[in-house]
Amino acid sequence: MKLILPAWISLLSYSFCLSQIFPPKNYPKGYFRNPLGVPIRLAANFGELRANHFHMGLDIRTEKKENLPVYAAADGYVVRVKVEPGGFGQAIYINHPNGYTTLYAHLNAFFPALAAFVEEQQYKKETWKITLDIPAGKFPVRKGDFIALSGNTGGSQGPHLHFEIRRTSDDINLNPLLFGLPVTDHTSPVISRLALYDATQSPYEQSPRIFPVKKSPAGFSLAEGTLVSPSPRVSFAIGASDTQSGSRNPNGIYEADISDNGKPVIGFQMDRISYDNTRNVNAHIDYKTKATGGPDLQQLFLLPGYTQSIYKPVSGNGEIDISDGQPHHIRIEVRDPYGNRSRLEYRVSYGGIPAGTVMPPGKIFYPGILDAIETEDLSFYIGEKCLYDSVHINFSRSAALLPGVVSMLYSVGEPYIPLGDYFLVRIKPSADLAPEKMDRVVMQRITGEKTEVQKVEWQGGWASARFRDFGRFQLILDEDPPVITAEGFSDGANLAKASRIVIQVKDNLDSYRNFRAELDGRWIRFTNDKELAFIYKFDRHCPTGQHVLKISVEDEAGNRATRSFQFTR
Repeated sequence: MKLILPAWISLLSYSFCLSQIFPPKNYPKGYFRNPLGVPIRLAANFGELRANHFHMGLDIRTEKKENLPVYAAADGYVVRVKVEPGGFGQAIYINHPNGYTTLYAHLNAFFPALAAFVEEQQYKKETWKITLDIPAGKFPVRKGDFIALSGNTGGSQGPHLHFEIRRTSDDINLNPLLFGLPVTDHTSPVISRLALYDATQSPYEQSPRIFPVKKSPAGFSLAEGTLVSPSPRVSFAIGASDTQSGSRNPNGIYEADISDNGKPVIGFQMDRISYDNTRNVNAHIDYKTKATGGPDLQQLFLLPGYTQSIYKPVSGNGEIDISDGQPHHIRIEVRDPYGNRSRLEYRVSYGGIPAGTVMPPGKIFYPGILDAIETEDLSFYIGEKCLYDSVHINFSRSAALLPGVVSMLYSVGEPYIPLGDYFLVRIKPSADLAPEKMDRVVMQRITGEKTEVQKVEWQGGWASARFRDFGRFQLILDEDPPVITAEGFSDGANLAKASRIVIQVKDNLDSYRNFRAELDGRWIRFTNDKELAFIYKFDRHCPTGQHVLKISVEDEAGNRATRSFQFTR
């Protein structure tokens, strides 16, 4: 005899089963304090979607101000500092005795003793951009100690504090909202759209059907009744966001899972992500839809080339078999770290009329396999870690028209196919080059209005370089050195009333490196925040009197420029 359970027991069993996809977290609560002296208001949370990376911490608002005091979140010691033009800008890392590391980024200034140490090391190593590993006992801190002033340095788009918590043992980033920080959150996530995919095809070779989602008394629902798919196997993605109490700023979601007729299929969770794997955000979102101007869609299926993923499959990789022709009850649940949740329920069935598929042009490449295309003037090699899913990759060539180009222009792949690792491009120039000319050749990649160049390596008359995106590629003979200009003063100026010197560097291919400044023959520290300008603020290294400032810079092709300025201070 078949036992029929009451509906409430089935629902309880279903909810319990879903909750076990990811076990409860047991991070220490109350150990870390708010790193600021103002209430925590989030501009971004952990796992939020970014271009080519997950957001790896919390962006805490600083009331649209800079130079707010930043405090140590717990007892420990400064283990590392970083100064760079992009990324974190100025950052402090603190190790704590409980096995965690906190990071504080986009800072304007370190506390005085640390700032003096960093400056000393910059002058010793003759570099402003620097990463310093610091002995454990040199800068101990207590919980609540002043360690820095907040700012807007590096890759920041506005004043805020970027705050991270990592496991010290393996440098894995953890979600700070799981540590009991004082963040008030009684709001549930919002599900805004649903995308339906043909699971028999690569997501890079189809366009999903996107359905708007509306709020309903029971949670979220679709305007349509039962979705009908021409494919017997389907998968789904969602557009969703989250907020905190008192905030309208849409942040990322923490966790989502999907079930088919009450059986859990797969889920993902923004809990533990390594910087080694942060680029895999491109395997989590529908990259093609986003790259072609569509919305952010977070996939509820796992691509075969996505290793070390945020997903936990329960039955398969997220693909749902609807070939039985019966309506399948699909349930998607989205949660935040505080237990607030939202649900979307709908039905999907197989229409029984398979849609005709058109085989894309090009050779098919597979994740996990090294493969290549080689021709008489172009070769490219796609490694085991490059692709997230099987996809056809095509190429073409056309005449290059710009001055200085010494090859054909080659189009390789599509910009909406993401790469998890660098692939190798080899191009044979269209004419023989003298050795001194070969030394000034770079390879340029073009995607839309964006360009990048790499110095090439030569082997057997072929120029090679590695890139992390598809696009159009060509060889350029670059013999134009960068241009150095002084902003606001000229050679021989009296700068007694000035507070700083600003130097601008421009390059014909927007690629320069190895900037060096010397004052009276000795290295002098110029900053280069956000790579906008090189700035020296007058200090004890430039006493009163007459001085000679020498600036030298090199571009990617190796062309060097030097310019000297005399001034009185």
